[in-house]
Amino acid sequence: MITFRLGLLDLASTSFACSALQEAVLSLRMWTHPGHYAEQSAWFRRIRPAFEALDGAALLRSLIASNRWVPDVLTPRPSTPMPDFHAELATLRALSPERLRSDLERTFLPHDRCLPAPLQAGLADPERLLVEIADALEAYWESCLAPGWWPRARAVLEADIAYRARLLAQGGADTLFADLDHRLHWRQGTLTIRWDRPGSGPTADVDVAGKGLVLVPTFFARGAITAIDPGVAPVINYPARGRATMGENLAPPSAGPVLERLLGAARARLLALLDEPASTTELARRLGVTPGAVSRHLSVLYDAGLLVRTRHGRSVLYARSTLGDELRRR
Repeated sequence: MITFRLGLLDLASTSFACSALQEAVLSLRMWTHPGHYAEQSAWFRRIRPAFEALDGAALLRSLIASNRWVPDVLTPRPSTPMPDFHAELATLRALSPERLRSDLERTFLPHDRCLPAPLQAGLADPERLLVEIADALEAYWESCLAPGWWPRARAVLEADIAYRARLLAQGGADTLFADLDHRLHWRQGTLTIRWDRPGSGPTADVDVAGKGLVLVPTFFARGAITAIDPGVAPVINYPARGRATMGENLAPPSAGPVLERLLGAARARLLALLDEPASTTELARRLGVTPGAVSRHLSVLYDAGLLVRTRHGRSVLYARSTLGDELRRR
């Protein structure tokens, strides 16, 4: 069990972020524990040939402990709501190599009792090992995740954060944390992660004390998780809402003949797609048209009161309004 103690100012400064580097590192669990994340299976079957062709595939697999723990050093807390992958990777490259040794030992020794062979050998020169890990992660990102998986994943993560922000605004911390994950329990300024099995996660009492708490959605956790080392900046990863949609057929749903006659086929399909918030770029990709064409249709639907929109980072997310939901049900 881990307890985070938050004062009023800590609660007010609690924020959300989406981390490309964290998702890249946590996604390595798909190559060691694939059955735990079934929603991602279809995507990662397609990615597997590219992954197996990587020079650093064995090194990347070795970064995941048998209990799925991941070294904290590889998943730094996001410093902005939507950091760029390469900027996060540059931060990783700049870390002290000596921290790598302590984090690897903290990750592997309590459960596995030893370090995987590639990491044990690499620690003879931790500075070089850190470079090799960063290079392998960059190649993995460029070859496997960035081309197809990440654009879709980012849209789902952004939609999750938009939904959570609405919950917080409408119902406060009680509503937010009650909906966030089954492992999280909020009571009188204390947020607790209770592990599904006693002893399956770290134990600590963390006083946030002005350091800020960042909440990060992920596709690669079965419940809320946090850093192994309680001394790092407070962060909680939780399972992303809508993660099951990653395994669905991404073809646009049928809008129905009545809605098409009223709005036209293109706008009716857009309205049908917006069960969850989505950006112009994501909608254009799913419809197979240009972002400019989608933007024009979204403007008309928004002006008609059928959509609402919110900004997250550099993206504007659209979702159906109450009126749009009513019309969709016709």
